[in-house]
Amino acid sequence: MKPLYTAQATAEGGRDGKVSTSDNTLQENLTVPKEMGGSGGEGTNPEQLFASGYAACFDGALNLIADKAGEKIESKTTVDVHIGKEGDGFGLAATINVEVNGVDQAKADELVQKANDFCPYSKATKGNIEVSVNAKAV
Repeated sequence: MKPLYTAQATAEGGRDGKVSTSDNTLQENLTVPKEMGGSGGEGTNPEQLFASGYAACFDGALNLIADKAGEKIESKTTVDVHIGKEGDGFGLAATINVEVNGVDQAKADELVQKANDFCPYSKATKGNIEVSVNAKAV
């Protein structure tokens, strides 16, 4: 693969630290959620950041696939990233829920499946974590 763009982020202090990108467009404090034994204070966490990136990437892939197919849609993609105990450590899973406006359910299912095959985040997670994908024509 020849990179078109490289994003660089640096974390300091782990889950109760901070993260920033090399161009400083993203600077966030991190906090451990209460559900994981943390303070749940102000700040984000790695799962929220991953979910945000995955949702944006997937929705972009869907709109590109729909455009190439000549379909005029509006979409909203929500990704839930789950973290839980797995073996001696932790594991991740994801649920992708996509609302597609402008097509029937069969076409929404088809476009979302094609987006899942195309999206770089989906390719990266395939076979590595459990991911469920749900389409809903609205």
